[in-house]
Amino acid sequence: MTIGSGSVVESVEAPEARTERARLTAEEAAALARRAGLEELGVRPGLLGYAREVWSYRHLVWHLSSAQAWATNQNNYLGQLWAVLNPLLLVGSYYLIFGLLLKTRGGTSNYIAFLTIGIFVFGYSASAIIAGSRAVVGQIGLVRALRFPRAVLPISVTLTQFLVNVPAFAVLMVMIPLTGEPFSPHWLLFPVALVFQSLINLGLAFYLARVVNTARDSANLVPVGVRLARYVSGVFFSIPHYAGYGLVSALLLYQPLAVSMTTAREALMDQYPLTWGSWVAAAAWGVALSVTGIVFFWRGEGRYGSN
Repeated sequence: MTIGSGSVVESVEAPEARTERARLTAEEAAALARRAGLEELGVRPGLLGYAREVWSYRHLVWHLSSAQAWATNQNNYLGQLWAVLNPLLLVGSYYLIFGLLLKTRGGTSNYIAFLTIGIFVFGYSASAIIAGSRAVVGQIGLVRALRFPRAVLPISVTLTQFLVNVPAFAVLMVMIPLTGEPFSPHWLLFPVALVFQSLINLGLAFYLARVVNTARDSANLVPVGVRLARYVSGVFFSIPHYAGYGLVSALLLYQPLAVSMTTAREALMDQYPLTWGSWVAAAAWGVALSVTGIVFFWRGEGRYGSN
């Protein structure tokens, strides 16, 4: 209301006009939300900030992984013994088929040790890759209900599979001298080989988790690929003995899954002297796959659980 000289002029503003004038623009609302500490949904953070956020969840990763590892075989009567019995049964069946019937023992002086290391080490990679591929889609309810860096899931799955296989690796260390292998200081390098292998597994889990989240049907192809890798990676035969020393042999020997078994055999078997090429290749694969893998996974951060 405006009071003039001897007259009164009323100014009435429509409610719609007042509402329109009070409404914030999208930019102003976003700025206000940022000042309040709120974050926009579906937008990935910067890579360094993302890495710091993942690190802040390290205690959750450990507790989640250890609990899942313990629960893996608890529904069975023999419980955690299956973590040891499964690879031992595979060693027996593979030795019968490939060692005795197909006679693929060429190029190895201690075939039982060679086969045992191959099965135990490859089994770890196989379980980590298959479980890692479903790290996101297998926890889709958790992904949609809670906000956290999704990279926690592949990391947790990889750590879970490592913990599940620890009893098997302990049995492996007992079995190797029983096959006739002498104790050696090189045995101390076996944990180093497992570190490189774990980084390789983690990198592959990052890649496959995003791919499977995008194309769910691809999850059915992962076990097929792992099965194929089992037959071309030298689990139960010596690659140089049967493939020679040409380009094909080099490609088979230095692919990530095969080089993991090579470093383990060089650490535990007297027949295989340490070679710089194998260990450098394992370290390079581990660093390259884990670093590029988390970058690839991070680039899809805003879309996990949305489809």
